[in-house]
Amino acid sequence: MSQSADVIVIGAGIIGGACADALAARGLQVTVIEQDAIGSGATAAGMGHLVAMDDNAEELALSSWSIRLWNEFVDEHPHSHEYSRCGTIWVASDEEELAAAQAKGSNMRAHGLQCELLDARALYEREPALRPGLAGGLLVGGDGLVYPPKSARILLDRARSRGAQLVAGAVAAIEDRAVLLRDGSRLHADSIVLAAGARCTELLPALPLQAKKGHLAITDRYPGFIRHQLVELGYIKSAHAASGDSVAFNLQPRPTGQILIGSSRQFNASLDAEPAMLSRMLRHAASFVPQLAGLNVLRCWTGLRAASPDGLPLIGPWPARRGLWLATGHEGLGITTSLATAQLLAAQMTDGSVPIPLQPYLPQRFMLAPSNHV
Repeated sequence: MSQSADVIVIGAGIIGGACADALAARGLQVTVIEQDAIGSGATAAGMGHLVAMDDNAEELALSSWSIRLWNEFVDEHPHSHEYSRCGTIWVASDEEELAAAQAKGSNMRAHGLQCELLDARALYEREPALRPGLAGGLLVGGDGLVYPPKSARILLDRARSRGAQLVAGAVAAIEDRAVLLRDGSRLHADSIVLAAGARCTELLPALPLQAKKGHLAITDRYPGFIRHQLVELGYIKSAHAASGDSVAFNLQPRPTGQILIGSSRQFNASLDAEPAMLSRMLRHAASFVPQLAGLNVLRCWTGLRAASPDGLPLIGPWPARRGLWLATGHEGLGITTSLATAQLLAAQMTDGSVPIPLQPYLPQRFMLAPSNHV
């Protein structure tokens, strides 16, 4: 193992793996440090959806570009990623929400996304298990899903084929152009990329990140029970809530025939599963799909999302530390936006170009002083 590299990437989840791959593809010598399994943490805990989100223009630009990158990536070996292009239906409970769905579709079509507004009849033709009385929905046909730990492994394997190295170890401290491991060893690099999700604040307490806990559950195999990812239009309000606990309806048909059930959000750094929150989430899901209450749930788990104050990730140099770069704060969109994040970061580090503006994602937006990085 080399004790020096061009870049050290801390974290081998989906973000770290994507960054390592993108940087290695540009000819940089990359070392990746991971204290647990590859693709663990939020990567293993997440739903794996590749979903275009338009809560704001910057979120839509990043997610829609990243989905295009994902389509190119998974086309090589779709089965290796457990990829499914199931599409997402944003479910409208009433006419007011249907009007919101129509506006959402217009916004997404302007960014080249395939959308279809569904009236009630069209909605039930596609998803008959939904409860009666819904107004319709918006089908976003290009959305899909992967199994994130496998995708993270594929990204890291490709990075290693390009010369990247993997170090198993826990980081004790980030120093100037070096990383100190808990075993006392020290690795040097011109640049350090912190891509450790909710753990980032352990190494850099000044980061404006907050951990949001989520519960998920998965059922036994029920092939054909639903065919699309189903999300309520109120999900966006829940996803970016600034305080308080919340649940939202989100069902996903896994390629195995299982149904993945979400979602919840709590401002809570504990990974303990909470029966009360899990029950609340399941009841809410069953209020949209009543037959769900009769399915057998096999497992439930929790994960922590790293959330920034404005809901956008931090991608770029951290002005307070020379040579330190960030790729974190993606909240629930880390899987979707991982590939675009890696391209944004790599372009900044190698003077490259990207098709969307960099400025909205730069960490310096949270700093009072101007950037002094080199």
